[in-house]
Amino acid sequence: MALNTIDAPMLAKMFLAGAQNLEAKKEWINELNVFPVPDGDTGTNMTLTIMSAAKEVATIEEPTMEALAKAISSGSLRGARGNSGVILSQLLRGFTKTIKEAEIIDIPLITVAMEKAVETAYKAVMKPKEGTILTVAKGASEKAKELNAAGETDLQSFIEQVLAHADYVLSQTPEMLPVLKQAGVVDSGGQGLMEVLKGAFDAYLGKEIDLTTVQSGSMSTVGVVEDSVSFEEITFGYCTEFIIMLDKPFPMKKEKDFKAYLESIGDSIVVVADEDIVKVHVHTNDPGMAIQKALTYGQLSNMKIDNMRLEHQEKVIKMAEKEAAKAAESKVEEIPEEPVELKEAGFIAVSVGEGMDEIFKGLGVDYIIAGGQTMNPSTEDMVNAIEKVNAKTVFILPNNKNIILAANQAQYLVEDKQVVVIPTKTVAQGITAVINYVPDLSIEENADVMNEEIALVKTGQVTYAVRDTVIDDKEIKENDFMGIGDSGILAVGQDREAVTLDMVDAMVDDDVELISVYYGADVTEEEAMALADKIEAKYGDCDIELQFGGQPVYYYIISAE
Repeated sequence: MALNTIDAPMLAKMFLAGAQNLEAKKEWINELNVFPVPDGDTGTNMTLTIMSAAKEVATIEEPTMEALAKAISSGSLRGARGNSGVILSQLLRGFTKTIKEAEIIDIPLITVAMEKAVETAYKAVMKPKEGTILTVAKGASEKAKELNAAGETDLQSFIEQVLAHADYVLSQTPEMLPVLKQAGVVDSGGQGLMEVLKGAFDAYLGKEIDLTTVQSGSMSTVGVVEDSVSFEEITFGYCTEFIIMLDKPFPMKKEKDFKAYLESIGDSIVVVADEDIVKVHVHTNDPGMAIQKALTYGQLSNMKIDNMRLEHQEKVIKMAEKEAAKAAESKVEEIPEEPVELKEAGFIAVSVGEGMDEIFKGLGVDYIIAGGQTMNPSTEDMVNAIEKVNAKTVFILPNNKNIILAANQAQYLVEDKQVVVIPTKTVAQGITAVINYVPDLSIEENADVMNEEIALVKTGQVTYAVRDTVIDDKEIKENDFMGIGDSGILAVGQDREAVTLDMVDAMVDDDVELISVYYGADVTEEEAMALADKIEAKYGDCDIELQFGGQPVYYYIISAE
C-alpha cells in the first residue's frame, strides 16, 4: 500500500525513476515537434537536463530533503538545454526550494511546491505562451490546489487525479496553439513533463524501475580562470561576497538602487535577487560600506572577503620562486612572461559546421561552442566557455531561439565577468551582431546597436521533412524539401533548388540590399554557385554573397538584410 507522505529516500527514488522514464521516451517526444525537421530535439534537451540532476542525486548515499533539493536544483540548472530544458529546470528549482527544509512531503506541501514551481518557470520566460509545458504544469498545480482545498487526504488518489487532469490539459494544447492542431500533435514539452511525473508515480507505487541509465558520478566542475592583472591594475583591493537573507520586500527599484550604490564604491558587481535571498559580489576598497548598506535589507550569511592585492603578491612570490628554481636547475636565466591583460569585451558564438566556425573566428569571436540546431549546448557549456574568454565583458550569441534561455541562465552563474546575451536566433543574425560591434562604444551602446541590427535580418533555412503533416495550411509529405523562415514555412516542394528560390522570393522586399547564402555539408560548391547565379539574376540590385557554411541537416541558410 502506498504511503500518505513522501520522505527523502522515496523522493530520490521517484526523481530518478522520472528521469529514467523521460530518457526511455525521448525519441518519441522528439517526433512530436511541430516542424517535421530531422533535428527535433525537445526530448533530447529535456533528458539531458534532468539527467544532469539525476547524476548528482545518484551520488547521495543517505538522502536528506536539503541535499536532494540542492542536487536537483543545481544539477538541472547547469545541465539545462533548449527552452524546454530550461523551463523544466525552473519547475524543479521552484519545487525543491519549497520542500528543502521539510522532513516529509504531504499533500499541502506538494500543493505549495507546485505553485512555486509554476511561478518560477513563468518568471524565467520573457513572453510565456499557453499551450506549452508551462500550461500543463499550471494545470497540474491548479488541480492540486483544488483537491487540497477540498480536503483530499489520500496521497495516491491525489496524485492520480492531478496526473489525469494534467493529461487532459496536455490533450487540449492543440486547441490553444493552432500550429499544434494543424500538425496533429500535442505539445512535446508538455508530454515530456508528463513522462517525468508518470515515472515518478510508478516508483511511488512500488513498481520495479530499471535505473541503469542513471549512472552515478558527479558532474564535471567548472574551471576558474585566475585574474591576469598586475598589482598596479587592482583598483579595488577586496573581493567581497555575501548573501542577504531578506527581511522585507526587495522590489526592482531597490535592487537598482543597491547596484547603483555598489557601483559608486567598487566594480565587478553581481547582484542576483531571489524571493528571499540576494547573492552579492563586489570588488571594493571598503567592504564595510557594502556590508552596512546590505544590512539595511536583512541579515547576512556566507560572508567572504579576500585581499586581492595580498593574494596577488603571494602569487607573484610563488611564481618567482618557481622560476628561480627552474633557472637554477637549467642554469639559464629566464624572463617571466608578462601577464595577459583582460580585454574589455569578448565574444562566444554557438555554431555548427566548419565553414560557420571559420566565419565567426575570422570576425574575431573568441570561443566557438559546437551546437546549434542539432545539439543545443547546456547552461554549463556556456559557463565553461565564459571562463575561457579573457575579457571583462563577454557577449554570447546563441544563434538559435532554442538556446537563448540557457544562455540567459548562465548569466546568474558567473560572478567575475559581465555577461551580455544578444538574443540571436540564427547564425546569420549572429554574424550581423559581431560585424556591428564597435570598440569605441560602451557595452550598453553596443548591445543596443546589435539588438537593433539583428532585428533587420531575415533568415530562411532549407531542410527536408521527416513525416507527413500540415503546417501554415501547407501540405507536407515525408522527404519534401522545406524552406523555413523566421515565422513559419515559406516554401515546400520536391525540387530543392526551386524550393530555395521560392523561399528567397518570400523573404526579399524593396528594402533588402544584401542576400547572403551559406551552403551546407550536403551541397556541392557547383550547386551552390548555380543557385547564387540565379538569385543574382533575379535580384540585380542586391549584393549576393556566397560562403561555405558546412552545416549538417540544413542545405542552405540564407539571410536578407
